Amino acid sequence: MRFRPIAPDLLVAEVAELIATARPADRLRVALDGAPAAAPDRLADALIDPLRVRGRPAVHLRSADFLRPASLRFEQGRTNPDSFYLGWLDETGLRREVLEPAGPAGNGRILPTLWNAERDRASRADYLGLPDRAVVLVSGPFLLGGPLPFDLSVHLALSPAALRRQAAEADRWTLPAYERYAEEVDPVGLADLAVRVDDPRHPALVLPPE
Repeated sequence: MRFRPIAPDLLVAEVAELIATARPADRLRVALDGAPAAAPDRLADALIDPLRVRGRPAVHLRSADFLRPASLRFEQGRTNPDSFYLGWLDETGLRREVLEPAGPAGNGRILPTLWNAERDRASRADYLGLPDRAVVLVSGPFLLGGPLPFDLSVHLALSPAALRRQAAEADRWTLPAYERYAEEVDPVGLADLAVRVDDPRHPALVLPPE
């Protein structure tokens, strides 16, 4: 595996350019995949203005707003890493309410949030109409390798040591889930672009083998 160091601001510009030039006449569904410690939400927020400047209006959605109800998430306990990996994200809801309507055959009406996990009830959000050439940025973990139809994907990778070091104490029980994801899905190899973010001040693009 080879790496090309890149400054954080240049990383945002390079990712924005990659997104802006992909299928420029169509709406685009982009996965920003990574553990919370890799800060995919922060990257998504940072891309909004650069994409707008490039003529691609963007909206950021968090996978954390598309979780299943607590009765389903916690069926095997509140700290079960296998359940966290396989059963927390409502993939059906995210696909139905966002990815399919944002796709080439969709009507462009998406639901920005589906479930309020803190209150454990539907978010009751209003539908949002996407303009032409809009980009839907979905950030969160475990977005790749399954049934979610993204047009472009960016994976923010952490080495196992960096993930252990940077994970919040309350989230350390989730570490086996990320190890399983890395082994079973290989998001670094699957993503259109992978970025190593062991030190967020010094990211590096993951390059294909020579």
